[in-house]
Amino acid sequence: MWETPDGAPDRAPDETPRPGRPGGSRQTVMLAAFEGWNDAGSAATSALLHLHEVWGAVDVDELDPEEYHDFQVNRPVVTEAEDGSREITWPTTTVASALVPGSGRRVLLVHGIEPSMRWRRYCRELLDIAERHGVTTVVTLGALLADVPHTRPIPMTATSESTGLQAVLDVESSTYEGPTGIVGVLQHAASERGMQSVSLWAAVPHYVAHPPSPKATLAILSRVEELLSEPVPLGDLPEDAQAWEHGVDELAEEDAEIAEYVHQLEEAKDTAELPEASGEAIAREFERYLRRRDTGEKGDKGPPA
Repeated sequence: MWETPDGAPDRAPDETPRPGRPGGSRQTVMLAAFEGWNDAGSAATSALLHLHEVWGAVDVDELDPEEYHDFQVNRPVVTEAEDGSREITWPTTTVASALVPGSGRRVLLVHGIEPSMRWRRYCRELLDIAERHGVTTVVTLGALLADVPHTRPIPMTATSESTGLQAVLDVESSTYEGPTGIVGVLQHAASERGMQSVSLWAAVPHYVAHPPSPKATLAILSRVEELLSEPVPLGDLPEDAQAWEHGVDELAEEDAEIAEYVHQLEEAKDTAELPEASGEAIAREFERYLRRRDTGEKGDKGPPA
C-alpha cells in the first residue's frame, strides 16, 4: 500500500470513501504525460498509452481544446471513417480511468499535448477532475534529451515537492531553476492544492532523439511500477528496447565520429556510477522481479544476476 508521509494508512479512519477510492483501501493516483517539450523521443506519452492499453482504461473526460490550443501550432487531423464520412480529430487532453488488475487500485491517466495558452486554467481544470475522482497523488511523466549513451540503462530522475514523499519513496527535491513546461506547472499546482506530487523523468540519448524510444519508455514504466507497487505488463517492450539498441549500434558503427562519441559517453557514465553498484540497487531490482514473476512477462525468467 502506498502510505502517506507520516506512515499512516492512505485514508484517515474517520474519512468517508470518495469516488474513485473503492472502500478507501488504495489511493487513487493520477498519471499525466504531455506531447511536446516534455516528451523527448515520445517516451513519456508512449509509457502512458501503454498503461492505457494494458490496464484497459476507459475515457471519462476531456478538456475543450478551443480553450488551450493554437490550432496553427497543433492542427486538427482529417480522417476518413469506415462508412466513408470525413472526420476531424482535434488536439485535446483526455482523462481515462483504469482499475489495476489484482489490487483494484484506481488510476487516472491524462494524455494531452502541452497547451499553447492558459496554463493555469488548464491545470486547475485537470486538478478539478482529479479531485472529483478522489485523486490524492499526481505523478507526472517526462523525458528530456541528455548526454547519455544508448548502451547503458536509461537514467531516471524522480523528484517531489513533498518532504514526506521524499523520505517514503526515496525521491529527491528538485533543484532545477529555469524555463519549465506544463509538467512542472501541473506538479506545482498539485502541491499548492495539498496533493502529493511526484515527477519522473527519463534521460533520452540526444543523438537518437527521434521517436520512438522504447528503452526510455521501458525505464519510465519500471519506475512507475516501483512507485505504485503494481506490476505493469510489459508485452513486447523489452524486445523492442533491445532491437532499438541494436539498431543504434549498427548506425554508430557506420560513423567513426559517432562511435567514438558513444565510447566517451560510456566511459564517463561508468566512471560516475561505479559507486552505485550497491546492495541497495541490487535489492530494488530483485523487488521488481518479485512483483512481476507471476505475471508471465517476457524477459522475467529470473532475478537479476
